Amino acid sequence: MTESVKSKVSMISLGCAKNLVDSEMLVGGLKQENYEMVKSSEEADILIVNTCGFLDSAREESVDVILDAGELKKSGEVEKLIVMGCFSDRYGTELRKEIPEVDAFFGTQDHDEILSYLTGKEYRKADPGYFRSLLTPNHFAYLKIAEGCDNGCSFCSIPLMRGLQKSQPLEWNVQEAQRLADNGVKELLVIAQDSTSYGWDLNPRSSLHELMDALNEVNGLEWIRLHYAHPAHLHREMIHRFGELEKLVPYIDMPVQHGSDGVLKSMRRGLNSTGIRNRLESLREKCPEISIRTSIIVGFPGESNDDFKELYNFVEEIEFDRLGVFTYSEEEGTHGATLKDDIPKEVKTERMDTIMLLQQEINYQKNQKLVGKREKVIIDLNGEDRRSVARSYRDAPEVDNFVRIEEELPVGEFFEVEITDASEYELSARRIDNE
Repeated sequence: MTESVKSKVSMISLGCAKNLVDSEMLVGGLKQENYEMVKSSEEADILIVNTCGFLDSAREESVDVILDAGELKKSGEVEKLIVMGCFSDRYGTELRKEIPEVDAFFGTQDHDEILSYLTGKEYRKADPGYFRSLLTPNHFAYLKIAEGCDNGCSFCSIPLMRGLQKSQPLEWNVQEAQRLADNGVKELLVIAQDSTSYGWDLNPRSSLHELMDALNEVNGLEWIRLHYAHPAHLHREMIHRFGELEKLVPYIDMPVQHGSDGVLKSMRRGLNSTGIRNRLESLREKCPEISIRTSIIVGFPGESNDDFKELYNFVEEIEFDRLGVFTYSEEEGTHGATLKDDIPKEVKTERMDTIMLLQQEINYQKNQKLVGKREKVIIDLNGEDRRSVARSYRDAPEVDNFVRIEEELPVGEFFEVEITDASEYELSARRIDNE
């Protein structure tokens, strides 16, 4: 049975920014077919859940959301329930048995198949990027430059769910960036599972720094932000681009995962702590104002008290600008799953809290040093008590700090501000009038 056009569709997108781009592609295709997109699940005829299958917490969230959606289906409020994404891709067989309310399961890249399923038309090799409809505010968007991953990190199941790396051709990425800029996007967030190995699989071979050179020439963009850089693959040429390319902001999201050589080796990260330090020193030497975000995993199998002490000392020494901590979660099919998950849950939580308390103090000290200084910020939100919420170059949307301004300013515009106060995760500022 096919759905008539102009049915109401609600899309629930879970997980990372890469998942969000997949959702945007499908939403664009649905709009091309005259489906009406609605925000509320209760308003929808068709409900689509794009799931995340990475880490226990994400899988639990996916299950909870699917079950809630299943209740809407059973009650008759929703006519059709579709589940897609990483979790669906990997555990679809089990989910079909457990949640029969779901009408169909699809994988991460099954946009054509979903459109075919809903419309009854044949979709083959369509370019979903052509249809893409942003789910972010109009002034920023993600550019997914590659799909999948070739790395064999022992804790990560992404290659099992999304396959080996497949880079988008450089020309395609530039065209997509220009299309986004033509539609009002001012900040481009470059993402991939491992952005620093971009282009290795292309013929002719390309590289991240060559792509950045090209993106820097895109008309209309003002900020380009780099995410998910693997330290082992961060080329010196890419490091040199910071401070040289006008639009590349001095910000890098580079997950180091740990600071103990023993744990890093067991994680199969390809660099020891000295190698990571060298990359970080090179970045700061080339671009002293660079803001470095990282991610840490605590409680990896075999992580001793000494290993954790090394990690603590590493974080204390480096003083990352932004840091997220995750507790280890065993991923089926990975090398890590062959190791005994021997760290008790309460110890993992305690270690996570210890690192976060350390990072809070680092954040506070760094933010206090900004008081009295001028910053260029972009406005993300306004209207709440006639105030605005903004970000500086140091901060990516949703995951980092923000700047609060006691004035209602237009969303998507850049302003010069003076920092007047600071806490661990928030700055206060006043707009500086142009003279």
